[in-house]
Amino acid sequence: MTSTVSVSRHGDVAVILLDNPPVNALSHHLREPLDAALKAQRDDKSVRAIVLACAGRTFVAGADITEFGKPQKAPSLRDLIATLETITAKPTVAAIHGTTLGGGLELALGCHFRVADRGARLGLPEVKLGILPGAGGTVRLPRIVGPEKAVAMIVSGTPIGAPEALKLGLVDAIAESDLVAEAVRFAHEAAKKKTPLVRVRERNEKIEAAKKDMAGFEGAVATATKKARGLEAPLACAQAVRNAITMSFDDALDAERK
Repeated sequence: MTSTVSVSRHGDVAVILLDNPPVNALSHHLREPLDAALKAQRDDKSVRAIVLACAGRTFVAGADITEFGKPQKAPSLRDLIATLETITAKPTVAAIHGTTLGGGLELALGCHFRVADRGARLGLPEVKLGILPGAGGTVRLPRIVGPEKAVAMIVSGTPIGAPEALKLGLVDAIAESDLVAEAVRFAHEAAKKKTPLVRVRERNEKIEAAKKDMAGFEGAVATATKKARGLEAPLACAQAVRNAITMSFDDALDAERK
């Protein structure tokens, strides 16, 4: 493929490896070949599952800060996640290690499953920069961990470790040895199952539960924003998670982008 994106086969599982030192930031020269690789493996009938992994010390650690404040060239991170979500017949698995933050976690949330190294940390720290997650983090994370936990994570910007992520369902398994090998095994087993694959955007159980207990959610918001002291970003993050409950997925996603 390219120097930043390569594809290898492990039986019927394709591993797409990202290599953009030092932290695999989602710069345009990574996004473009990644989008092409995802589409190629989606359309290859001999591929039954796809693993997304990263070389170096960490999974994607976020956006490329050198692109902040500039018009983003296509494909954007949102475009990449949309491509991932077109892969409906093959399990997609993110193999997570290091610090999977911001756009990196949002990319992983576009996959059906996540397998993490025990030392991995996951979070959406954008609030610390005075901004919101911009690629669906405020809409997808609540669908996995629940809106109350999601608002606490997003408003604080504090990452969590893999063991806690496993308890919350944010990761589906923890790798105790070779991360990519274990992710490949997980993907292979998922491909063998007859149960339909469910995208994160379609996981509505915790959203529906929150609708029935908005007082509980608002209590979590009050706790999370107690130290905001009038800062706009924490309050905007809380509103974005609220939108995930009160709006359709697509409407909440559009609102997050504004």
